Amino acid sequence: MDNSGGGEFVLGAESSAGSGKGRFKIIYVDDVSSSLLTLKRRLSGHYDVFPAQSSEILFKAMERMTPDIILLDINMPGVNGYEVIKKLKADTRYANIPVIFITGSRDRESVIKGLALGAADYLIKPVGTTSLIECIEKHATENRSDKEDEKETRQRILVVDDVVSVLKTIQKILHNNYMVHTISKPESVLDFLKLRKPKLILLDYLMPVYNGFELIPMIREIPGYKDTPIIMLTSEGTISTIKEAVTLGACDFIVKPFKDSELIEKIDKHIKAS
Repeated sequence: MDNSGGGEFVLGAESSAGSGKGRFKIIYVDDVSSSLLTLKRRLSGHYDVFPAQSSEILFKAMERMTPDIILLDINMPGVNGYEVIKKLKADTRYANIPVIFITGSRDRESVIKGLALGAADYLIKPVGTTSLIECIEKHATENRSDKEDEKETRQRILVVDDVVSVLKTIQKILHNNYMVHTISKPESVLDFLKLRKPKLILLDYLMPVYNGFELIPMIREIPGYKDTPIIMLTSEGTISTIKEAVTLGACDFIVKPFKDSELIEKIDKHIKAS
């Protein structure tokens, strides 16, 4: 194996030239220096990449910074990747950092063992740049969102409307009191609800693909959403429309255009009652 380069890890000097706030920080652990340099060149336009040529260098680096992702080879001399991930998961400071194995070990047993030890993903060399970036984005974004949610004290609200200007208006009205998520494509609602659980849903009536009345029973079928308050938003405030919305499982109705005070009052009411 190529172990040239001395295994030096220099925080800051090894980061990409375009580093900045908001970029994911990645430590890549591999005993082959050429692999470290190649991956660094491939990813440095997207992330702050810190190469580490051994587990010792990895843990020294993590005393000075916390990465968003650790990319980890398995077959290394001394301490291998399996031993490294065991040590990471046993330390409360590092246990929640996603670890992605990047390795040439492609047998079924190696994959099962890696995932069983707590790896977020398992990629087999050679890995295409696009596939690698997609994997990093998925796990780093989910992990960062989880951290932000832990600090968030505001109740989460989902607003679904195909008119972007309406979404922006509602977000502006509510953002001081609630954590507001907006979706303009109703076909994306069910996937969102499986990842994030809002305390209340504001749902437009007239939308392409799925209208609000079609979405209500679909939402109610998702485990945990049987009693989630759903308020309908519509410009058609007829008695028959209101009756149908309530029959399907909506708890309230807001007719557009609405006053800021009306929106806030109804949301506050149903949030407190839920």
